[in-house]
Amino acid sequence: MKKLLIVVDMQRDFVDGSLGTQEAQAIVPLVKERILKAGEEGWEVLFTRDTHPADYLQTQEGRNLPVEHCIRGTEGWEIVDELSGFVGRVIDKPAFGSLELMEYVAEGGYGEVELVGLCTDICVVSNALLIKAAAPELQVKVRRSCCAGVTPASHEAALQTMGMCQVEIVS
Repeated sequence: MKKLLIVVDMQRDFVDGSLGTQEAQAIVPLVKERILKAGEEGWEVLFTRDTHPADYLQTQEGRNLPVEHCIRGTEGWEIVDELSGFVGRVIDKPAFGSLELMEYVAEGGYGEVELVGLCTDICVVSNALLIKAAAPELQVKVRRSCCAGVTPASHEAALQTMGMCQVEIVS
């Protein structure tokens, strides 16, 4: 059975940059450990990158979240150093959820998909639900200990929402 680990938006701006949090910094070693274990078990590992244009502040998202982040080609857009050595396939996504990622997973013949990364309450939940909608019989999991939200409360709320939508929450 083919298995896929999706590492969502583990980028400098979300870890210790313009939108970084202590919770995001705390999961970096756990995500690294999960990537290593998945590799040992023969899983495919795919990264996503939140990707915005230089005129981000003029976009709808930028008007609603007026903090420049993950601007294509900047240091903040890059995957954090601790994980950069594991990056292979990357999907750059211009929005919270990625239709390209959803289609890749739905057409990939996977038996299991697991998501880890940032932010639980925005990009992780968006992509988990898109994947579940595109492949309702696929086993979709989110690893609680390898995700962080904007706040601890919104992290928990997102996990609860995904659980209600038959995304399995694992520790």
